[in-house]
This record gives sequence, structure tokens and C-alpha cells, in this order.
Amino acid sequence: METGLEHKFCRPDVGLNLTEGSTGFVIEGYASLFDAPDQGGDVVARGAYARSLKAMAAEGRRVRMLWQHNPAQPIGIWDEVTEDARGLRVKGRLLDSVAQGREAAALVAAGAIEGLSIGYRTIRAQKTDAGQRLLTELDLWEVSLVTFPMLPSAKVAAKTAAPPDLALQELAALFNEASVVLRHG
Repeated sequence: METGLEHKFCRPDVGLNLTEGSTGFVIEGYASLFDAPDQGGDVVARGAYARSLKAMAAEGRRVRMLWQHNPAQPIGIWDEVTEDARGLRVKGRLLDSVAQGREAAALVAAGAIEGLSIGYRTIRAQKTDAGQRLLTELDLWEVSLVTFPMLPSAKVAAKTAAPPDLALQELAALFNEASVVLRHG
């Protein structure tokens, strides 16, 4: 399904970390690194996500965790999505109550999946003297676990046990939003 979102893949250079917990698996890493050209020649500038993250927080929305950018396959919840000096750092939970979440956790644990990728819309960009596209403002929608990242250094860095505080309302909200995206593109 075409959503109109652009994707930026990142295979973390610090490793994807995963730990088992009572409600899922905690996973963390960098979904995007600043000033690092990806395989398509795009570079994300520091601060490119700031406005989007601030707007989402003000509206009570979350960045979605998807499997391979498929809006019909949410696999967990990103509890923390922040910009730091290095890039866009994410920390969340793969849900063991979702079949694809369990499969993703097994693939991450085995080292078969280690890539992260962002789904976004470009708000502002410019060409550099080197001919690269410098992305200066992005509207972030989702961060997916993926097989083949475009930015080889963006990967899962930590894997830990999830806290037992997952509410069913959060899961229902994910499915409701995914169905809206599927109906309206």
C-alpha cells in the first residue's frame, strides 16, 4: 500500500539491543544519524525532527513502530523518541502479545534483523554543493524494523525486558490508527 511517506533506512553501528520482559521485549537504537549520507545520498541535518516531535507530544500522538513499513503490521510501541547530538534515538517495546512482534523479537535476537528505518514526509530540504539532499525539517510518522537499511549505521543497539505496564487501550489505538491510514492512504 502506498502511503506517500518517504523512508530512510538505518542499520545501527552500535548494535540492536533486545531484552525479554513480562509484556514484550525492550529494544533501542538509532533510527537516523545526523550528517551521515545514506545510500541514496540524503543527509539528515541536526534538529530536523524537533518540530515534528514537539507537535506530536503536544497532540498526545506517538511515533508508530511498524514491521517493514507496513501500516497494517504494528509490532510494538516506541516509548521514547528523542534527538540527541548523534541522531534520532528510539527506545520501545516489541509486543509479545502480537505474533509479528514475537517473530521480530526472535529475528532481532538471532541477528537476522538489525536495521531501523524511518517513515516521514519532507517539509524542508536543500541541495548541497556535493549534490546531496540535506533534509532540514521532517514530519516523522513511524520507525520500522527492517531487513535492509539505507543507512548502514542505524541499527538496534539495546535489547531488554519490557516493563509490565502495557495497556490494552494503547494496542487498540494502534490498530484504529492503522485502519484509518489504510482507508485514507
